[in-house]
Amino acid sequence: MAQCVQSVQELIPDSFVPCVAALCSEEAERLTRLNHLSFAELLKPFSRLTSEVHMRDPNNQLHIIKNLKIAVSNIVTQPPQSGAIRKLLNDVVSGSQPAEGLVANVITAGDYDLNISATTPWFESYRETFLQSMPASDHEFLNHYLACMLVASSSEAEPVEQFSKLSQEQHRIQHNNECSYPKWFIPNTLKYYVLLHDVSAGDEQRAESIYEEMKQKYGTQGCYLLKINSRASNRASDEQIPDPWSQYLQKSSIQNQESYEDGPCIVTSNKNSDSNLLSLDGLDNEVKDGLPNNFRVHPLQLDQTSDSSNSIDGPDHVKSASLHETKKGNTGIIHGACLTLTDHDRIRQFIQEFTFRGLLPHIEKTIRQLNDQLISRKGLSRSLFSATKKWFSGSKVPEKSINELKNTSGLLYPPEAPELQIRKMADLCFLVQHYDLAYSCYHTAKKDFLNDQAMLYAAGALEMAAVSAFLQPGAPRPYPAHYMDTAIQTYRDICKNMVLAERCVLLSAEILKSQSKYSEAAALLIRLTSENTWKGMDSDLRSALLLEQAAHCFINMKAPMVRKYAFHMILAGHRFSKAGQKKHALRCYCQAMQVYKGKGWSLAEDHINFTIGRQSYTLRQLDNAVSAFRHILINESKQSAAQQGAFLREYLYVYKNVSQLSPDGPLPQLPLPYINSSATRVFFGHDRRPADGEKQAATHVSLDQEYDSESSQQWRELEEQVVAVVNKGIIPSNFYPTQYCLNSYSDNSRFPFAVVEEPITVEVAFRNPLKVPLLLTDLSLLWKFQPKDFSGKDNEEVKQLVTGEPEMIGAEVISEFLINSEELKVARLKLFPHHVGELHILGVVYNLGTVQGQVDGIGALPGCHTGKYSLSLSVRGKQDLEIQGPRLNNTKEEKTSIKYGPDRRLDPIITEEMPLLEVFFIHFPTGLLCGEIRKAYVEFVNVSKCPLTGLKVVSKRPEFFTFGGNTAVLTPLSPSASENCSAYKTVVTDSTSVCTALISSASSVDFGIGIGSQPEVIPVPLPDTVLLPGASVQLPMWLRGPDEEGVHEINFLFYYESVKKQPKIRHRILRHTAVICTSRSLNVRATVCRSNSLEDEEGRGSNMLVFVDVENTNTSEAGVKEFHIVQVSSSSKHWKLQKSVNLSENKDAKLASREKGKFCFKAIKCEEKEVATQSSEKYTFADIIFGNEQIISSASPCADFFYRSLSSELKKPQTQLSVHTEKQSIEDAVRLIQKCSEVDLNIVILWKAYVVEDSKQLILEGQHHVILRTIGQEAFSYPQKQELPEMELLKFFRPENTTVSSRPSIEQLSNLIKTSLHYPESFNHPFHQKSLCLVPVTLLLSNCSTADVDVIVDLRHKTTSPEALEIHGSFTWLGQTQYKLQLKSQEIHSLQLKACFVHTGVYNLGTPRVFAKLSDQVTVFETSQQNSMPALIIITNV
Repeated sequence: MAQCVQSVQELIPDSFVPCVAALCSEEAERLTRLNHLSFAELLKPFSRLTSEVHMRDPNNQLHIIKNLKIAVSNIVTQPPQSGAIRKLLNDVVSGSQPAEGLVANVITAGDYDLNISATTPWFESYRETFLQSMPASDHEFLNHYLACMLVASSSEAEPVEQFSKLSQEQHRIQHNNECSYPKWFIPNTLKYYVLLHDVSAGDEQRAESIYEEMKQKYGTQGCYLLKINSRASNRASDEQIPDPWSQYLQKSSIQNQESYEDGPCIVTSNKNSDSNLLSLDGLDNEVKDGLPNNFRVHPLQLDQTSDSSNSIDGPDHVKSASLHETKKGNTGIIHGACLTLTDHDRIRQFIQEFTFRGLLPHIEKTIRQLNDQLISRKGLSRSLFSATKKWFSGSKVPEKSINELKNTSGLLYPPEAPELQIRKMADLCFLVQHYDLAYSCYHTAKKDFLNDQAMLYAAGALEMAAVSAFLQPGAPRPYPAHYMDTAIQTYRDICKNMVLAERCVLLSAEILKSQSKYSEAAALLIRLTSENTWKGMDSDLRSALLLEQAAHCFINMKAPMVRKYAFHMILAGHRFSKAGQKKHALRCYCQAMQVYKGKGWSLAEDHINFTIGRQSYTLRQLDNAVSAFRHILINESKQSAAQQGAFLREYLYVYKNVSQLSPDGPLPQLPLPYINSSATRVFFGHDRRPADGEKQAATHVSLDQEYDSESSQQWRELEEQVVAVVNKGIIPSNFYPTQYCLNSYSDNSRFPFAVVEEPITVEVAFRNPLKVPLLLTDLSLLWKFQPKDFSGKDNEEVKQLVTGEPEMIGAEVISEFLINSEELKVARLKLFPHHVGELHILGVVYNLGTVQGQVDGIGALPGCHTGKYSLSLSVRGKQDLEIQGPRLNNTKEEKTSIKYGPDRRLDPIITEEMPLLEVFFIHFPTGLLCGEIRKAYVEFVNVSKCPLTGLKVVSKRPEFFTFGGNTAVLTPLSPSASENCSAYKTVVTDSTSVCTALISSASSVDFGIGIGSQPEVIPVPLPDTVLLPGASVQLPMWLRGPDEEGVHEINFLFYYESVKKQPKIRHRILRHTAVICTSRSLNVRATVCRSNSLEDEEGRGSNMLVFVDVENTNTSEAGVKEFHIVQVSSSSKHWKLQKSVNLSENKDAKLASREKGKFCFKAIKCEEKEVATQSSEKYTFADIIFGNEQIISSASPCADFFYRSLSSELKKPQTQLSVHTEKQSIEDAVRLIQKCSEVDLNIVILWKAYVVEDSKQLILEGQHHVILRTIGQEAFSYPQKQELPEMELLKFFRPENTTVSSRPSIEQLSNLIKTSLHYPESFNHPFHQKSLCLVPVTLLLSNCSTADVDVIVDLRHKTTSPEALEIHGSFTWLGQTQYKLQLKSQEIHSLQLKACFVHTGVYNLGTPRVFAKLSDQVTVFETSQQNSMPALIIITNV
């Protein structure tokens, strides 16, 4: 139980006090009424004695009584009505609320920290009022009148005669059998005569004389002169006198008869509960009809009309109307206005005198008398006593069986019965705090009552015996709790008297609490709170109070039982609510909420919040109601759809009421739907136009695209590349990548830039957590705007435009936005800035409502486009968009603490107008063959009001497209005019011409591939380099299918600037991602090797053979019938193709599916004059034609794609030999040798493919490139797949340091010196004339390196291979057998040799061995040179 102001040792004596009746004459009543008090009320503040009182017990022992209090009340002859008592208790509880600003008691139990009110004053008030309003009963005498004060005034004509009348009236009331109420303790009631004297108006001498007369008649012990009203009432307000009555009158204000007459009163009871309290005694044959008399009715009497018009469902403030009115009336009344402090002392003295001289001697005498009777009874024999008892109790009912007796409480003792005398003595001893004697008497009476099966009497004796045992000084025996349990059970189950059972529970629980037996106390309290124990509202109020006390018991245990506390507080709140005590119900639910909150008991939380919301709404605490309903909706609810719908409608209804109270106030925050703020995306710019026929708009950026970090990084690199080119290779320090779409992945630390007159789209991610659909209407963004002029100084005035001014910022409004149950849905809201300045997007504003007809919330509704929905109820509100920035983790301080950076995606700066480019692609293919060339057109449109310039395009795949070289003659601009034309520049040739090369040349600078240039950044050739507002330009664009088959995403980034430089935005970009699907066409592989012939047609010795293999790998999926190789071209700075050496005369090179063709070409060095005059970037193109049309390979687009593939090939990392050696010179030597085998010859294969599509034949054309770098090494037109190295076993030891050999490979050494033999193919010799045939042979040695080379030629070589001997005969070299030479850089040296043959035959002259080393190297790299190809000579005899 909660803490109480009084201890139980103080509470019980104060609850059971001697009762004194007061009977006043009308004149005496008038005198007290001058102070707005009755006589009984006048005495109330002074009814406790200020000093100890002494009396003697029957054994003549002195007994001390401390803090004795007496209860004086006016006589009423009507018993109180149950309805009135219910109303009194109800009002007492509702009138007592927790004090404002009261510091709550904080209890920590486990992981709970609970704020709990330590005291419950409403319970104490209820208990005090309940015990005071207990009706007098015949089975106990504790609240029977012991004495009666007869009060008359000194101003009456015959005061003594008036006393006689009053005495007779008291006698009539007590002894007339028709008056059953009030109850009197003993027949011989003490009469105490009080003469009231009005000091200010009365005659003091007369009063004194009358008092003397009274003393003569009644004795000095039996009368008193009380002087009051020392001040006249008109002087009442002159000085302030304390008012000790207010605290008592406030509690019992309902007892004033005037309070019933002042205003309407609604009693909180059921219509059919108007039976009076007599039936609660359990004494069935009591007389219920009181005599009509001239005394006023009982203070708890009610009109029948008011009792029958009550209502249980009315709101709390109506039910307690009478209490509020009484309080209102009492606040203006000054009590005791005619009394001075001296009068107060006189009244106090009067009570002392009455108690000392009148009441206590009377009680002492009565105890003695009763004790004497008890002793005399003990002296009798049991049989005689039994006979006497039967004689005295002749009116007793005949004996019944035990079962019958247990089921009835109809047994009744006559007033003179000895058992009742014992009970009377016990009660008297109890009232004067003589608990030892009281206990023994109760114990004796209990046995007698139980023997007689008088269960009501027995229960009363048990109850008081237990209390007396507890209150005995020195605690000679433990508290007999089982007595109380038996008494409660008897009252409740046998006697059906719940009022007495409740008294037992209240007393016993207090006693158990004082002994810290909280568990037993809680169990006792809960026993009386079941729904079926009592019917009606009083049971709800009692149950609520008892459950609340039980909850306090659980929390005050040594180990607090927090959840039990919370559960019983909920039960108490429920019963408070049923009893109409809304404030107490709300308080109980709020206290319990502390336990259930945030522990995962969502259904319990929902129930509590719903109840709190309802009770708060009833009490007009609208903000609390809104908050509680909000909690139900924002937690992840596990309720059914129907329940959630009910919660939502309740919330909207309450919210609507709140908003109507302050229609002009700020918009409230709405809890639904959820907004995932971090998922908010902001897009700057117009929506992308859809494709229009052959026109396809650039993809750019849109909110429909998913964020991809890899792609985002690629776009950033492309932009950095183009910015670096524009700024001469340096990226400016203030450069910041353009971001058109801001999301949670983008860098939002800077204020983004938006351009005036270009829309800003904000995508808000909504989530509906409920199982019922939500309908948002009039949804738009909430913003504030600060106009600024960035070109000059800022405006002085700062305008906060929150509600929206269309001339500054236009806002789009979505009229209806439906979110189905548990759906994630995004809304895209637009703003249109019309002015330069700073914009802050604050949140969204909308009407939240439900859809009518969707009560169960199960049926899903279609999207908003289907039409209008009927709103059942909606409220206007907002939600803020607050985005938390990224966590900072750079400095030590940031790492050790939790700090977040800013996120400014919702705070754009609106800048001045900028140009806006739109790009359209016309006839842009989606599928190509690998290497296929296709011509498309690009249209550039400036849709802004500013001219744009500096248009460039950058791509990671520059080999995919070209706008043509600087020197290219532009083809007609109209795409339709060139549909069937070739994409190449062609010239018709003479079909009879042999397969010799046609030479042309071009510089790579003309095609944008110069020294130090960025091939990825391509300027777009706009006419006049400017695109005016509204203008559009169409340019041709050639595309080449990538060499790998599959799907390719190719990113284009268009960069452009404004003609007028802007301070905020320097450039703008437009993105486009082209998706191309390529299918297989041709595979080309080529090899180059040195020719062994002595010299070419021009007489020079440097020529090579190029072998080209072309395979048709197309699988005919694309409908390709066959490929025609129409031309093979070479491009090189030093080499050129001279002629085709194919033996086949068929010039038409066709390749059907999976066929392979072989070509062989002779390549020669470019002429000296060409090499001398050409710059390092000048390439010579040589075309070998297989048809009758020459494609000029040095023109667009053939050369464009060749240069682009060349530059992308050059960018690839080349595999360099890793050389680990101590001497740097050896590495240089190796490099020189490697260089000998290098060649820079590039082959371009041009082809046509014949495709049948839709029964039409199309001709596709394309080109493949092979870049030949090394002699003898095969090169491919398609990228080779890197084979993954095989997995090796893990080695757990350190490998030995093995030095890598720095010797060059055989292939590289064989290319250091080129040798060729010059001799006649056949030689005729007359062997019959001369037996030795001498043939002159020239050995040509050519130094291929750029360094000096020492060469040794050894002619002593003999072939040892038997096969060689069989095929070729043996011959001998004549003359010097070894030559040592030094060849300068690129030098050609010829040695004149003589071969000697002895007979005819075929001989291989390729026997000389050649050794070479670099002149400045010690190490000799010696290897035989070119023994692979035999040099055959035929010797014939003539």
